[in-house]
Amino acid sequence: MRIALGLEYDGRAFAGWQSQPHGNTVQDELNRAISIIAGQPLTTLAAGRTDAGVHALMQVVHFETEVLRPLTAWVRGVNAQLPDSVAVVWAREVSEPFHARFSAFSRSYRYLLLTHPVRPALTAGRIGWYHQSLDVAAMQQAAQVLIGQHDFSSFRASECQAKSPLKNLQQLDIHECDGVISFDLMADAFLHHMVRNIVGALLYVGKGSLDTAGLQALLAARDRTKAPPTFMPDGLYLTGVGYPPEFELPSQAVPSRLTLWR
Repeated sequence: MRIALGLEYDGRAFAGWQSQPHGNTVQDELNRAISIIAGQPLTTLAAGRTDAGVHALMQVVHFETEVLRPLTAWVRGVNAQLPDSVAVVWAREVSEPFHARFSAFSRSYRYLLLTHPVRPALTAGRIGWYHQSLDVAAMQQAAQVLIGQHDFSSFRASECQAKSPLKNLQQLDIHECDGVISFDLMADAFLHHMVRNIVGALLYVGKGSLDTAGLQALLAARDRTKAPPTFMPDGLYLTGVGYPPEFELPSQAVPSRLTLWR
């Protein structure tokens, strides 16, 4: 049978999602935990990879097993074997056509950025930080040039393994509340470091080093070397993955939960 899991994690302690030889990844911890519950080695496939230090409110994975366990075992049982910073939120048996990565039609991220003269302590590693105020209206205006299907090579990490830089950015909303700027993005898929690179470029807009025309020229240049530096991972959260309704998975859009700790 094929089992899908929804999980959340704090990425600060991990070298990203994808399994590594040293073992310090979210996937390594999850594979170890579900293998204990199954009594045999199992491995998971995810909707997308998150970088070191990046968090998830709703990562979706699937795995295959012939071992019969109640769905509660894949939640509470697996959670008992996971570190406190990783938790399975739900488990569902899914049909064979389901694939956590290839069945997904969208991914959503939120980046939280604190603008304050002093770096945060209580939320360190869970929120991005810039020491000056930013022009949110200018960022909102400039962000519109990125909406739609484009070649995002200027916002793509050099080590990105995606076959094509063409992505359809369907949403890029920017809001500010109490000194925290939130960037909400949704696309069919994202390139390696694409969200962090977009946030970094928009920060340059907000501080006046780049304007709307400059951002549009940067997009058209398709050249990563012409773009601002990649911004820190601390405030980045994978907030949801979109799937066709026939798979009957729980709702994937949960960014409002990020307000719980602010």
